[in-house]
Amino acid sequence: MVTLNVGWIGLGAMGAPMARVVARAGHAVTAYDVDPQRSAALAGDGIVPAMSASGAASGADVLAIMVATPAQAESALFGDGGAAGALAAGSVVLVMSTVGPAAVRRWSARLSEKGTSTVDAPVSGGVVRAASGDLLMMVGGAPEAVERVAPLLNAMASTAPLVGPWPGDGQKLKLVNQLLCGVHIAAAAEALNFAESIGLDAGASWEVVRQGAAASFMLDDRGRRMVEGDFGDVKSALDIFVKDMDLVVDAAEKSGVRTMLAQAAQHAFRMGAAAGYGRMDDSSVILVYKEL
Repeated sequence: MVTLNVGWIGLGAMGAPMARVVARAGHAVTAYDVDPQRSAALAGDGIVPAMSASGAASGADVLAIMVATPAQAESALFGDGGAAGALAAGSVVLVMSTVGPAAVRRWSARLSEKGTSTVDAPVSGGVVRAASGDLLMMVGGAPEAVERVAPLLNAMASTAPLVGPWPGDGQKLKLVNQLLCGVHIAAAAEALNFAESIGLDAGASWEVVRQGAAASFMLDDRGRRMVEGDFGDVKSALDIFVKDMDLVVDAAEKSGVRTMLAQAAQHAFRMGAAAGYGRMDDSSVILVYKEL
């Protein structure tokens, strides 16, 4: 088995279990997070804490980026103490965050000047699947660069199709994925609130409709959280979908495409953030409907 020296940046709800999976697969992982307690907490899993992004990148065959926003990724790569300056020629940057195709193309151009390749492989599947190495990863990049990171993709994902030959192609498909996910979450919230408004029990209604043609992963997963109302147990923060739906709508507008349902979902998530639910679970978007 090919083993790699992996630098890792970002140890949040998804990044930490993904880094553990990579370490369990036998790769040497040196990880950095802006919260040093997160990297220290993984020392027992064989992951070496780094004190900076550049420290994580030093000596890495592959630098994995799993942060929340494009601004965080830009800072980690090119800010003060950024990783780009410490990367060796021939290394690969693996961008797994959802940051949009334009950002990845921009970073890829800068990194190529240093002899570093870029592969983007945004993920879908949630925390449970991240911990079991069962994610979907949508991969974009030159075949030779993708081959270099294949041992990591194989560890983290059950499905990792190459969707295009250019860095950023994976991000394009991830935006399609997030359009559907965001609309499905908002639709689940609207439907369950509608059930209550016409005198039905939301939980009983959810149990019935999830068995039929209206079923979806988001209705099943987020619908359960909406019914239970435990929005403080954060699996995916509402702010993440504010960011993702903004990326979707922005990309659509630049392509001259109308996305009416995506814009409606974007509005609902923005209203949730404005109401103070941004750090709560994204299923808390149902509170927007309850308060209208």
